[in-house]
Amino acid sequence: MKDHYGIPKLDGLSLILLCNNAQMLINFRRDLILELIHTGAEVHCLAPDYTEAEISKLSEIGAICHHFYLVRNGMNPCQEIKSLFSIIKTIKKINADSLLAISSKPIIWGLLASRFVGIKFRSALFTGLGYAFTPDHQLKSKKLKIILIFLYRICLPIADKIIFQNKDDCHEITQACGLNPCKTLIIKGTGVNLQEWSYCEPFSRPLTFTLVARLLIEKGVLEFLEASKYLKALYPQVRFWLIGGLDSNPGSLSEAQIKEFTELGIVEWFGFVNIKEYLPSTSVFVLPSYREGVPRSTQEAMAMGRPVITTDVPGCRETVIDGYNGYLIPPRDVNALITAMRKFIEQPSLIPSMGYHSYQMALDLFDVKKINAQYLKLLSSC
Repeated sequence: MKDHYGIPKLDGLSLILLCNNAQMLINFRRDLILELIHTGAEVHCLAPDYTEAEISKLSEIGAICHHFYLVRNGMNPCQEIKSLFSIIKTIKKINADSLLAISSKPIIWGLLASRFVGIKFRSALFTGLGYAFTPDHQLKSKKLKIILIFLYRICLPIADKIIFQNKDDCHEITQACGLNPCKTLIIKGTGVNLQEWSYCEPFSRPLTFTLVARLLIEKGVLEFLEASKYLKALYPQVRFWLIGGLDSNPGSLSEAQIKEFTELGIVEWFGFVNIKEYLPSTSVFVLPSYREGVPRSTQEAMAMGRPVITTDVPGCRETVIDGYNGYLIPPRDVNALITAMRKFIEQPSLIPSMGYHSYQMALDLFDVKKINAQYLKLLSSC
């Protein structure tokens, strides 16, 4: 029996979703979990440090929650070994058919644990390659990249299928780890629920540029702050909004760095909030990131009909056709960002036309039902 996308029912399938953050499952994988359960699968969500609210939200949609031990940004070998054995112990109790491990540490230790336990179908999902694969000259990130590639070479051959969100990430890991290309699959983005993120006319009075991201250097936040400072002096009526929380990642900005701009009235910083309440009042979405998988925040902005300024780097370039629904700029280039932002200030008629093109691209590329159908098709073959 098949559903309206031609995907067989998954009756009897028991699947483990293994990730490093329960909130990520709620925010980014809720529709996939619902679709899996609707097609008959039993879904087990494994994450560290669940809150009661997170357990409640996932349980309400029919998922079964399990804890395991993980230090998200640590590199202590003892902690990593503890993570491996914690995952082995947990998934051994579940006795599932399939595993989908999401992001680096769950991929590494989840695949190794699944091999030990004997899970039949093992898959890995890279939602981006992260800090270690972002080009820079820091010794710490170079060392981390060497360690990760070493571990990926050990664990990725265990996977039956390795999923990437863009072709650049796929090529880099395939080459670095000597993977069989037949094992890889590209599914672009997480997808957006187009009923929840629906089109609305762009807001342009006052003209507002919005960046939504964790406040990491690699997200291009410093470039956005500097560009905002320059443009605010020329166009004091224009607003610059920064949405996102501070992070434990080593590349996070400090509160003092942000306040340097907010206290001068250059940027308004709202912290970690429901961005659905802010995008309707946004004119242009900005993400000058150094590297992404395919950013969910950009997909959401496109679904709501916002033009996009982003960087010509892996993951980000998947969201913009330069001059059609926004502009692609080089990473780390404040002047290029200023030039792109200034085009919208001086030609505000670009905002509705490019915004509508973003919406059309979201319909075609980032409808969550189309994205999830690809996961269901993969899992139905296991």
